[in-house]
Amino acid sequence: MENNSTTIHDIAKALGIDSSTVSRALNNSNRVSIKTKQKILAKANELGYQRNVLASNLRKSRTNNIGVIVPRISRHFFSSAISGIEEIAFKEGYNVIICQSLEQFEREQNLVQTLVANRVDGLIMSISMETLSYKHLEGLDKHGTPVLIFDRHCDLPGPNNVLLDDFKGGFDATSHLISQGCTHIVHFSGPDSLRVYKNRLEGYKAALEKHGLPFRENFVLNSRLMTEDGVSLSEKVLALPEKIDGIFSANDVAAISAMQNLKKKGVRIPEDIAIIGFSNEPISSVIEPSLSTMDQSGSEMGKLAATLLLKQIKNRASEKKVETIIINPTLIVRNSSKKKS
Repeated sequence: MENNSTTIHDIAKALGIDSSTVSRALNNSNRVSIKTKQKILAKANELGYQRNVLASNLRKSRTNNIGVIVPRISRHFFSSAISGIEEIAFKEGYNVIICQSLEQFEREQNLVQTLVANRVDGLIMSISMETLSYKHLEGLDKHGTPVLIFDRHCDLPGPNNVLLDDFKGGFDATSHLISQGCTHIVHFSGPDSLRVYKNRLEGYKAALEKHGLPFRENFVLNSRLMTEDGVSLSEKVLALPEKIDGIFSANDVAAISAMQNLKKKGVRIPEDIAIIGFSNEPISSVIEPSLSTMDQSGSEMGKLAATLLLKQIKNRASEKKVETIIINPTLIVRNSSKKKS
């Protein structure tokens, strides 16, 4: 008999007992004696019975699955966050379905529809760079699929949030470069549509102001902060009329490719230009020179996100209180910014 076709009726028939007794035994009911339970479990194993968890959960209107949508799994921050989410979910008996939007709004919309159609108990999301409308998320909570937003802000009232203090990150990164004697600091910023990059830019501006340095509009260079952007941004830095002595990049990816291109052009890092990134990618500590950066505590953020969502799933019936948790980033100083010994 094939494993996947064995039913409780087959077990009942083989043992000559009622199928309702088999069902109770497999659900560990105290209405069945231990001896009978053992006999039923032994026969179930022998026949290769596998409980249909999905059907059982659907009867309880739960699937014990949560959906996670991130922009890119390849980014260390997101893979760390997923690891944190899975750790908490697994402990609580939940499975995690992981999807990536690849920073595309249309793909994100389709993923949300697919996960909801597959009756996930809740969604944890970091929105894509292209997401400017939240219609695909409106009303999900009312229809029984709570949503939690992490890392990137979303102007949708309702979902719980687990976010990084990006303003503080931008402020601390820029202040560090100033402490190393930098006075002409360029900022590589991400798309204007994402508040994380706006907040990092505001932190950069606040640090300049605090230390009496002027803010120059032409020192803010926008891009999608991909590898190729780092190269083109570093060319723009070299073309500026002012002598640039510091770069704060809103992510590590652009910082690393900029640094590599500048080194090729004979620029000494950090003596000529000190550089700091954001996100603490694993490669940051092994490149030459090692890259100073802001750590985003991905794993911690993932654990908090999962804990908050599962709390929401369990307390569906009770009055919902919107919660926002803010995590502080950590400055990691390495060789790329150490101008002063």
